[in-house]
Amino acid sequence: MNAIKKYVAECIGTMVLVILGCGTAMLVGCDATKGCGYLLTALAFGLTIVGMAYCIGNISGCHINPAVSLGVLLSGGMSVTDFIGYVVSQCIGALAGAGILAAIFGFGDVADMTGGFGSNGLGNVNNSIVAGLLVEIILTFIFVLTILGVTSKKAGHGSFGGLVIGLTLTLVHILGIGLTGTSVNPARSLGPAVIAACTGNTAPIQVVWVFIVAPLIGAALAAGCYLWLESTKKESK
Repeated sequence: MNAIKKYVAECIGTMVLVILGCGTAMLVGCDATKGCGYLLTALAFGLTIVGMAYCIGNISGCHINPAVSLGVLLSGGMSVTDFIGYVVSQCIGALAGAGILAAIFGFGDVADMTGGFGSNGLGNVNNSIVAGLLVEIILTFIFVLTILGVTSKKAGHGSFGGLVIGLTLTLVHILGIGLTGTSVNPARSLGPAVIAACTGNTAPIQVVWVFIVAPLIGAALAAGCYLWLESTKKESK
């Protein structure tokens, strides 16, 4: 029963992230000439993480991101069974969140400034798959490395951990929005891309694999790096 509650928490958290983060992007747009839209979208994602961290963090750890779950798995913080349960729950939550946005923007006849439910794309990097992969790998590496460090029992950040993680997500969005729309989260990318495809916009689904593969690679590199850094610290004592 406890496992089910964790999965439900991850589903709800990811759904909220997509609704608030992607929903804000849909409303304000992510045009490089509109800095206000950039900051509002970055803050929406970051503040959602802060809120969810203090809401479901004590239940599931508030991963709400398959890349984060992979980093935790590889660093020894969760079982393979829980990892699978988390990822499935996160993807379901992202699809539900994007579906809710489709209902709100469809029935409410509100303009979607992003053209694809806040989905990610490669247009701002000249449709370069290599550039997109590189951006997402680096940003996810930074994000997951921060999470592993902040949530370490030895870190001693206590109740400030959620705030640090949320601010870090805001920071990577400030850089990444103008490049790829910032994913660093396979579920967050998959949900909007699938719903966009269902409404006739197939462009996001054609490149969504980039935003699934790159964050997972970045997370794996972050886990490996953090484990090495921790082992080096132990050896020096």
